[in-house]
Amino acid sequence: MFTIMLGAVLGNALVIISVVRHRKLRIITNYYVVSLALADLLVALCAMSFNASVELTGRWLFGPVMCDVWNSLDVYFSTASILHLCCISVDRYYAIVRPLQYPITMTHRTVSFMLANVWVLPALISFTPIFLGWYTTREHQQYRKLHPHVCNFVVNEYYAIISSCVSFWIPGVVMVTMYFR
Repeated sequence: MFTIMLGAVLGNALVIISVVRHRKLRIITNYYVVSLALADLLVALCAMSFNASVELTGRWLFGPVMCDVWNSLDVYFSTASILHLCCISVDRYYAIVRPLQYPITMTHRTVSFMLANVWVLPALISFTPIFLGWYTTREHQQYRKLHPHVCNFVVNEYYAIISSCVSFWIPGVVMVTMYFR
């Protein structure tokens, strides 16, 4: 597990450093790649590290508030990562299918807008519903009060549907559509 985390951190750090250091790599398409690398690096640091501690100790050591923080960060960065892949597919679609319109369409402003949404939208399905308790059932909330050394992510039907649509199904359909064309 440590090797996977270290590989994720170092690999994504190398991607970011490469684009920052080499001027020829600083093209608009690589903004998505650097932002994706940052999201994946944060998954390794903020989500995988807590998971490793649970795997090593067999229990949650950080209390119920940090459990919510961990679950929120896990959902947030994982969703951001998937939405980055969706943006890259849209970017590549326009670059290949409409090469003459691509520089007009994919401006710094457009890319900045897309990346801002990729970082803001996941917060709406991670931090807000998790910290307000909308994501789970009453039974699970009671269980958490009685078992502070357990950090399970138990979701209700509504959250499962909304979260999976935003985090997986909608981006998946967009990516399949873009690459199919």
